[in-house]
Amino acid sequence: MTDPTLRTDPPAVGSEAEQLRAFLDFHRATLQQKTAGLDAAGLAATLPPSTMTLGGLLKHMALVEENWFSYFFHDHPMGEPWASVPWDDDPDWEWRTAADDDPDDLRARHAAAAQRSRDLVAGVDLDRLSARRLRGSDERTTLRWIMLHMVEEYARHNGHADLLRESVDGSVGE
Repeated sequence: MTDPTLRTDPPAVGSEAEQLRAFLDFHRATLQQKTAGLDAAGLAATLPPSTMTLGGLLKHMALVEENWFSYFFHDHPMGEPWASVPWDDDPDWEWRTAADDDPDDLRARHAAAAQRSRDLVAGVDLDRLSARRLRGSDERTTLRWIMLHMVEEYARHNGHADLLRESVDGSVGE
């Protein structure tokens, strides 16, 4: 596996699939960079009034990767730790429990989830439909829709990560 914190600018020219994959990888690496070098206290720091943490972001995005690419797109069962979480009793489990996890384990879980997602859709046509249907709908989505959604999800959360990291140690910028 390559260093998940290494960011490569997405190509200015390329196929739609190449560019979508590159933008998604850019955002994955951005989250890894925003959490790099922080200890457990840094990953557990909040910026009131929010309870969001950088560790929670890593764990949440690992779940989101697994959910969209493995479970939703391919209809694979959720792996651990997700499969045994009592989601009905604790819908924010990944956010709440991240402070109990080792920082290196959080970063590795996210990096591994991103790599599994890459592997699951490598060479898959963007027009291929998901195995599962959207919640509350009869519609399935294309891989294109899922990848665009993931870019949006990372972009939004990377904005949160910018603010959280700055509040932890003053680090700003890309």
